[in-house]
Amino acid sequence: MADPQGFLRTRERELPRRRPVPVRIKDWKEVYEEQPVPELQRQAGRCMDCGIPFCHSGCPLGNLIPEWNDLAWKGEWRQAIDRLHATNNFPEFTGRLCPAPCEAACVLGINQPAVTIKQVEVSIIDRAFENGTVTPEAPERLSGKTVAVIGSGPAGLAAAQQLTRAGHTVAVYERADAPGGLLRYGIPEFKMEKAVLDRRIAQMKSEGTRFRNGVEIGKDLTAADLRKRFDAVVIATGATVPRDLPVPGRELDGVMQAMDFLPPANRVARGQHVDDQVTAEGKDVIVIGGGDTGADCIGTSHRQGARSVTSLEIMPQPPGERPGNQPWPTYPMTFRVASAHEEGGDRVYAVSTSEIVGDEHGRVAALRLHEVRMGENGFEKVEGTERELPAQLVLLAMGFLGPQQDLLDQFGVERDARTNAARDDAYMTNVPGVFVAGDAGRGQSLIVWAIAEGRSAANGVDAWLMGKPSRLPRPVNPTDRPLMA
Repeated sequence: MADPQGFLRTRERELPRRRPVPVRIKDWKEVYEEQPVPELQRQAGRCMDCGIPFCHSGCPLGNLIPEWNDLAWKGEWRQAIDRLHATNNFPEFTGRLCPAPCEAACVLGINQPAVTIKQVEVSIIDRAFENGTVTPEAPERLSGKTVAVIGSGPAGLAAAQQLTRAGHTVAVYERADAPGGLLRYGIPEFKMEKAVLDRRIAQMKSEGTRFRNGVEIGKDLTAADLRKRFDAVVIATGATVPRDLPVPGRELDGVMQAMDFLPPANRVARGQHVDDQVTAEGKDVIVIGGGDTGADCIGTSHRQGARSVTSLEIMPQPPGERPGNQPWPTYPMTFRVASAHEEGGDRVYAVSTSEIVGDEHGRVAALRLHEVRMGENGFEKVEGTERELPAQLVLLAMGFLGPQQDLLDQFGVERDARTNAARDDAYMTNVPGVFVAGDAGRGQSLIVWAIAEGRSAANGVDAWLMGKPSRLPRPVNPTDRPLMA
């Protein structure tokens, strides 16, 4: 273990400071300041190197967490990044964006705050990039096989990198003008600056992965075209169909999906011009949905100069401590304060929208809501609680229902009961040579599951192409699910 008495000497979590709110809402830079190395190592030293590391139960990647905690505590940064990269292609993404189920499963968390696993992880990889120890890993020989990957989110990038390093010729197709998927045009700059993504894409290009941006499969190239050109296809398009709000007034101008609002904001933050961009400047903004996407909308609205921001959530406010029905080591639903929530606005729980009210010009003017409580048949209206909130911009951030169906139709891919692509144990669909990785097969999930599925799907593709068992890692099965109470 790292420090045999570390968890006894240091009993509290120490995280990097966030920049002051009045300063950070004036720019799009990441909110966290750099953490002093002694402080970080002190936290790594709290890891007990458990005989059974339950942090591995929380993370689908199989990260060797106690090992790189120990190496970080000792200052052996080169060995630490080797152990980190052994299981995770992109720790710089997960260290910034993952909600850290590994920390929820940390054994230390039974009776004191968990180890700051996520912060140790991101510090190791950022240091490695700064020191030049992250270098291209080009294959020694080529297989002569070709693979098309549709989508350049975390699942697609992980599959592409694994297959490229295995010696296959890989082309990644992305309909946007630059690779990254939601990492580029969904995640705001203040959560992950895009320079972090760009440096990893540069490494992948140096390894031989080819990126075809601005090409939408199904329109610019058909499924048939792709299957003729490539020996195998990996569909990694994510779960992009948003959940809608079927209430009167949904059609009003100023009511929009979060993923129609965030990408233009990301482009502008990077210095691009966007015609007819809808912004929160000077408006009363209501965000419906209390998850990560909702928090992204809140932070973006503050930076655009919103007059007020209100977040609505149909569920009751979670408790501050782990509830009894969600015991360790499961991931608990507790009250969390993201950086965006610190920046202002109101969070309203246990409410449902009954109507969106417009003005005489067809623009949104207000939102009518009422309180709800859980009844025998789901949420029930609490009579006498109706009220109206002013709003000139309403953002829907209620999650996603599944993948783009017309693309799956073109390939002839069968679906499961939840409209996700059906896969066998090797991640292959009913169409030979067509594989599915990430949210397109799993449904909306976490970034660690996307990367784990990308790595696992690469194993299936490699085995199918070469006609023998693959040596690539396979951390999860398509049927695996997070640890639940």
